[in-house]
Amino acid sequence: MNPEVSVIIVSWNVKEMVLDCVRSVLAQTKATCEVIVIDNASGDGTVEAISAEFSGVRILANDKNIGFAAANNQGIEISKGDYILLLNPDTLIVDDAIDQMLEWMKKDETVGCGGCQVYEAEDVIQKTCFSDPSPWNIFLVQTGLHRLTILKKTLGKPEYSWWDRRSEMDVDVVSGMFMMVPKTVIDNIGPMDDAFFVYSEEADWCRRIRKGGYRCVFTPIAKIIHRDGGNKSTYQIRPKMYVQLQKSQLIYARKHYGLLGYILVKSLYLAAMSTRVLSFGLLSLLSANDRFKGNASLALKAIQFHLFSKEPV
Repeated sequence: MNPEVSVIIVSWNVKEMVLDCVRSVLAQTKATCEVIVIDNASGDGTVEAISAEFSGVRILANDKNIGFAAANNQGIEISKGDYILLLNPDTLIVDDAIDQMLEWMKKDETVGCGGCQVYEAEDVIQKTCFSDPSPWNIFLVQTGLHRLTILKKTLGKPEYSWWDRRSEMDVDVVSGMFMMVPKTVIDNIGPMDDAFFVYSEEADWCRRIRKGGYRCVFTPIAKIIHRDGGNKSTYQIRPKMYVQLQKSQLIYARKHYGLLGYILVKSLYLAAMSTRVLSFGLLSLLSANDRFKGNASLALKAIQFHLFSKEPV
């Protein structure tokens, strides 16, 4: 008999976090469940630690970091569950969240992807889920217009800034830290696109899910904890991830908005990064705050990528 849910966790140098994550899954889940950990060549003993503590956890150890989408696809390929849950290693399952989501999703076959409420602190709900990263929405974010309180439902659309995440809502994109998808949906629309190393893969997947006639839905019926706001893995290689986000959004724009969309997004980023280099560079000359210098350096690395395809090591 197949398990009800396959929980797929992709890890990279977050040993203690992934151990805590797996413990929380096993302790908080009553449904029949298999846990699959895909490790992207961690150098911190993650594979050995998981093998030593969890005899029932399936672990696949890659010899290099193949990225988030490709690693999740490896897990999907060997999974046996009726539902697939993609779960970040820096999360904790609380209050039977997986069971709650399973029961909720079983009641509505129109839901192709479900996301739950996420807390980044005891009383702080993280603003998960977002709108399609179209050229217009990227323009709003890069100009800062999405932060204005006026016309929230127009200018604030990229992050649904008017919504407190306390109510159920259909969304364009369910955040990748917790995505529950029926296996039948994956059979119909396919796995993630591994052209995305990290970032935008969930936007692409959700777009294809919606195109397949399903809904992507957020529900507060279940909740998880996102430790440290989800910054541990990305801050290990911050410059590379800063550029990777822009690279992934360019891939997304080319795939879904064509050559014109690609050119628009690239132009937006070049203009935005140039402005950041100048403004933060000037501030770093006038202030001893190293943050300004760091921000200018990040923007300069992004410009080098956009002009010369040079990515940070």
